[in-house]
Order: sequence, then structure tokens, then C-alpha cells
Amino acid sequence: MSVDKAVNNDFNTRLRQKADLVNNNLRRLLVEQVDIEGDLKKALEYTLQGQGKRIRAALLLWCCGLISGRANHNAEIAAAAIEMVHTYSLVHDDLPAMDDDDLRRGLPTCHKAFDEATAILTGDALLTLAFEVLAKEVDEPAVAVRLIGQLAQAAGPAGMIAGQMADLKAENSKGSEEFLEYIHTNKTAKMFRCAAAMGAICGGAGKDEFDCLCEYGLKIGLGFQIADDILDVCGLSEHLGKTAGKDAKAGKATYPAVLGLEKSKQLAKKLADEAAALLAPFGPKADTLRQLAMTLLQRTR
Repeated sequence: MSVDKAVNNDFNTRLRQKADLVNNNLRRLLVEQVDIEGDLKKALEYTLQGQGKRIRAALLLWCCGLISGRANHNAEIAAAAIEMVHTYSLVHDDLPAMDDDDLRRGLPTCHKAFDEATAILTGDALLTLAFEVLAKEVDEPAVAVRLIGQLAQAAGPAGMIAGQMADLKAENSKGSEEFLEYIHTNKTAKMFRCAAAMGAICGGAGKDEFDCLCEYGLKIGLGFQIADDILDVCGLSEHLGKTAGKDAKAGKATYPAVLGLEKSKQLAKKLADEAAALLAPFGPKADTLRQLAMTLLQRTR
């Protein structure tokens, strides 16, 4: 086995371990919600236990570990919360009024497995539950307030919602690179920045460390979205776990549509290199985050 392949296999193993930890915490937190029942509880279980990569959660945990030496209790709670918000966004994104998709994480989308009204309420429940969990489970009130503020800002009307709205408005229009960057910075990159910020907060980062990790998260988030756009063109549905080629059919503003495939790949590589360079002050301790930046370029799903 080559050195590069061994390194990639080791990284993927560590990513799976983080995903397993997050899945276990999500399962526990949901079991403890004894007042939720019936189809809503089933729909929450269905969406949260899909085979997601948990990249945002892993980023959060690794950022906390980089600062404090380990991923602590508060980081584990924050990782579960950010995955609840991310999953809510997928449930709503797949709805007929939005992207109208039938497949997510290799399974029928929530509105297909249940019904449209249940899917809407499931998304609402996940979004609200994320903030309840942060308020109740984080063991330092000041830390909980900062985490809630970061997540609300990234997911709200000046973040992910703004990006989703602009994405819908841009359908069937040529778009510019500047507008495309606005869409994807808000829709995707700000949630990656949020993951890095929440991890840094849980680890007790100073201002310089916090700012550095936030900028890193923003760059890998935008690179992740460019890679996602490329995969929609080049990938297979069975690998992606969602319908391939749907962006082009829907007339979405994507990087391959605006810049072309090769320039999109070059931009994604540039962002990954810039993100890795930002980690220089942390030295070898940040190698996992450097690997993450490069791995997101090479993914096939």
C-alpha cells in the first residue's frame, strides 16, 4: 500500500469514528425526548440516522481538540446540534417547493418516506431541538450563549437561509462568479465556518486562534460546495446518495455552469491550499485539519 493511500485510509477511519460518536449522541439525545411521539418521532429518527458523513460535526470536534487537546463534552453536544441543523436544511431543501428530490443519503427523502407536511414539521423540529439541546446540555452558560449565537447567525436569514433564497432566485439565469460566491458562501461555507467557530469556543480558543479557524472553515466550506457542484456533474447517484445531474436539469447556478469544469477544479484546489496554509501557526497538531481540506477535494460522494 502506498504512503498516500495509507494516510487516506487512516484519515477516513478517524472520520468514521467521529461520525459514529456523533450518531451515538444524536441517538441518545433523541431517546431522551420522551414527549415527542408518533410519526414525528419516527421521522426524526429516520432523518437523523441516515448515513451522513458528519463532516461539519467532525470539523467542530477536531477544532476543539486542536485547541484543548481533546474533544470535550460541550463540543460533543455542539457537534450533535450542528448536525441537527444541517439535517433540517436537507429535509427542507428536498421538498417539492425547493429542489424536489426523491433521494437523500441513499434513502427516500423525508417527504417521500412520510409525507410533505410531516417533512416540514420534522425540519422545524430539528432546527428548534438543536437550540434546546445547546441551552440544556452545555455545562457553561456563557459558552452555551456563544454557541447558540454562532449557530443562529450561520443558519439564519443572513446565512444559510439567505444563500438558499438566492439559490432559488438564480435558477435558469447565467449568473456571475461574484453572485455564485455569495450564494455558496451563505448557503454552505458559513455553516463550515460555524463548525470551526463552535469547536474553537468549546476548546477555549484565544482571539487569534478563533479568527484563524473561522477563516479556515469558510475556505473549506466554499471548496466543499465547489466539489459538490463538480460531483453533481461527474458523479453517480449510487455513490452520491442523492440524484446526480439534478442541478443542471433545474437550471441551478453552479461553479461548473459558470466557470466550467476545469476552472472549478482549480478554484477548489486553490481554496484547499489557502485553508491549509492558514493552519501554519498550529504546526503539526493541525495535520488532521490539513488532511480534511485536501480530502474534500478528492471525495466521490
